[in-house]
Parts: sequence; C-alpha cells; structure tokens
Amino acid sequence: MTITNIKTLGELKKAGYKSRSVKEELRENLIAQLKHSEDGFEGIIGFEDTVIPDLQTAILSRHNILLLGLRGQAKTRIARLLVNLLDEYVPYIAGSELFDDPLNPISWFGHSEVETKGDSTPIAWIHRSERYTEKLATPDVTVADLIGDVDPIKAATLKLTYSDERVIHFGLIPRAHRGIFVINELPDLQARIQVSLFNILQEKDIQIRGFKLRLPLDIQFVFTANPEDYTNRGSIVTPLKDRIESQILTHYPRSVEISRKITQQEALLTDSQRNTIEADGLVKDLVEQIAFEARNSEYIDKKSGVSARLTISAYENLISNAERRMIINNEESTFVRISDFLGVIPAITGKIELVYEGELEGPAKVANILIGKAIKTLLLQFFPDPEKAKKSKSPNPYAAIINWFGNGNSLSLVDDLPAGEYKKALNSVPGLKAVIKQFHPQLSESQQLLLMEFVLHGLAEFSQLNKGFLDNGFAFSDMFNSLFNLQPDEDDIDLDDDRY
Repeated sequence: MTITNIKTLGELKKAGYKSRSVKEELRENLIAQLKHSEDGFEGIIGFEDTVIPDLQTAILSRHNILLLGLRGQAKTRIARLLVNLLDEYVPYIAGSELFDDPLNPISWFGHSEVETKGDSTPIAWIHRSERYTEKLATPDVTVADLIGDVDPIKAATLKLTYSDERVIHFGLIPRAHRGIFVINELPDLQARIQVSLFNILQEKDIQIRGFKLRLPLDIQFVFTANPEDYTNRGSIVTPLKDRIESQILTHYPRSVEISRKITQQEALLTDSQRNTIEADGLVKDLVEQIAFEARNSEYIDKKSGVSARLTISAYENLISNAERRMIINNEESTFVRISDFLGVIPAITGKIELVYEGELEGPAKVANILIGKAIKTLLLQFFPDPEKAKKSKSPNPYAAIINWFGNGNSLSLVDDLPAGEYKKALNSVPGLKAVIKQFHPQLSESQQLLLMEFVLHGLAEFSQLNKGFLDNGFAFSDMFNSLFNLQPDEDDIDLDDDRY
C-alpha cells in the first residue's frame, strides 16, 4: 500500500510515520541529495561556487534566509526551487485550513478532531507544490493580510463571541504552516508590519488583536531584498534583520559565457524561429556584452543594477527582428545581422535606470552607445586593434576599406535589405572580404557576411569610419569627409545674410 492510501490517523500510526519540522525535512532531504550528487537547483547558472553552497549551508543549519541582491539575480527562482527539497507528500488532518499535522495538531479544529475521533480521524495528503506560499511586499500590505484578524461574518454565522478562537480569519503566514513562506522585496513592507514578524521568527507564535493565542507555526521563511531599497524606498528594521539567521548575497554572471548560457536557457523562441534563423556565437556574445557594458556605464545607476532580463529580452527581439525581415522579403531562412541590433533598443531602454548624465543623453542614445561599446570590445577578440594597425609598420589590413570610403564612397545597410542585396552591398567594399579571409578563413558564407558588417561597425567605433544612423539602418562613410561636409540646419540660417 502506498503511503498516500492511508486515510485515518490509526493507519498512519500503524505505518510508523514520524513527523518532522519543515526545516528538518529540508535538511535531511538536502543531505540525501548531496550524498547522491544530485542537482537540487536545476536551471540556476553561475552560482555553483558562490550562492548555492551558502544556501545549502543555511539549510543544513535550519536557518531562515534572506537573499540579498540587485534585480534580475534569480532570487525568487532560487526560493521557488526550495520546494524540491520537501517530501513529495505529507499527511494532514482532513478539513484543516492550517494543514495540521495529525500527530501534532496546533489549531482548534485539529485538536477537536483528534480528541473526538481518535484513531478514526480522517487523513488527507498534500503535495509539496502546495506547500509554497509567496507574497510580494507592497506598502499596502496589512497585518491582517499576513497574520490574520477577527472575522465578524464568521462570528455571526457560527453564533460565536469574539473571544472564541474560531472567529479568527487566518492570514497568509498561518496558512503556510508546514511549508515555505517567501516575502519578496522585504524592505517595501512598512516598519510596523515588519515588527509583526518578530514573534513568528523568534517565539514561533502569532498575536492577533487581544487573543491569548499561541500557534507554534512550523515555517521555513525566505526573504528577498534589493540593497537599493535600503535607501530609496525603505529598509529592513534592525531587530527583524537580526532574527533572520542567514543573509546570502547574490550577484550577476561573472563572465560572458555564463551570461550566454542563462540567456539561451531562458529566451522564449518558437520552433520556427529556432529552425529558420541562424544566430552565430558572435551575436549571442554581443547581446551579453551589452549588459556587461551597461553595468559599468557612467550613464546608468549602478545601485539599481542591470537585470539578466535585459539580455533575455534583447535576444528575443534580435531573433524577432531577423524574422520580420525574413517574412517581409519572403525568404525561407535568414541569419542575424549586426544591423538587427536596432531591434534590441526597446528591450534595453526599459530595463536601465539612468543617472543625470544618462537622462541628458536620452535612453535610446544610451542604448546605442552600449551596443557600440560592446562591438568595440568584441572586435579585439576577432581582429587586430584598428588603432594599433594604423600606427604599425606592418601593412594595415584595414587600409583598402578605409581608403575606399576616403575616396568619397559610402554604404547604406537598411534593416530590411534582402539577402542578395545585403551580400552585394558588403562585397562592394574592396578589402572587406579579404580581411575576413585573412583572419578567419574557415567560415560559412553567412558567417563571412556577418563578420564583414561587424568589421565596418568596429572600424566606426574606433573612429576609422563614420557611422550615421538612418531611420531603419546605418550609413557608413569617410570619417573626415563627414566632418567637412556638414550642412547647416535651417534654423541656423540667417535669411538676411547676403549669402542666402
């Protein structure tokens, strides 16, 4: 007989079932997991040597946990994965709103059932997925929401006085008894609400208005917080912070490779997009490099952070931008171009908090600056430094390209350019294909064309070429001619001047 077929308290005792607290349950299941070298935090990338060991230590110590880190650092996801460390099913007294342990009831209902029915007390089973409760802390959260309050309707319906425990309507925390309770963005809770958590964390009981009520709640608490909140919107009151035994610091991916793994795992692409659109490793790394540039940018508030959601959304937009061009041109397949990065700008602008200097530039311009810096950084991983090549005594591999533009030629690459015209435009620049062949001879045609455009953008970032922004693409021209051929704006023209 499987354990979930047990239907009465008597059968449960006969089966030899022993109760464990939630923290003991998590601890013992983690020990078993570690002994078998199992991955209990599947999908969490980049924390294997930092956050996860700290988290496991806290669980082994049976601690309540505070995950502290900037936005987009997988804090909530980590908290949700703790459910996997719970037993698959645990028994409770059927009909109990607090999921009373049949061997250790805490509510009036639970005690009453056991006292009146004894070993015939009906038993039900709850799955671990139902033992997880999550609440986003907002300024309007009340003590009644979290702890509970007197319910006058219940009192009237049951014809009970307000001194009877049964008139209490329990809040989220008591209803999380024997489970995991998560409060996201803890500093956003008003200080007086945070104070109401003191007793639960220390004395393991709750206080509701004037009731002499002691409920030894069995809960694993997990809190998340953003350090920015400590100064901008609120703070964790010191006595509460003191009662949370383990504080674990999260962080952003520490390498482009790790960041890329996260993006590829989380990006929501259709099967059609995966099958018809080629995304080279270069463009994938460029997406990640944008986030790294943003986290070090003087235009962006470092205290706010740059979420991993930026790269995920940016990559989805990148693929969709290429897909849009493919559909417009009635092509069966395509590959991501550098010009497709125009499509990621909306994914960047909504996910960065600008400082004063950034506000002056504007979010769209800052996004373009970040893309440019990412291109400049990665160019040096694939090709020689254009500035050093210019000063070197050895032949400059970029000379033919720069000279062609210096002779007054220009090149426009619009967003929806068909594949044939895109290829023709890039091949029209003398020396461009030769540079790719020289440093990367073993490439497919699509990779060659991608790197050819990449070199043009890279030379522009190193001020060897001028890159102008069109409504739907880019225009490349000579750096110096563009400076001397500027046309005056109409607003700057003096109509009384004899020259006009």
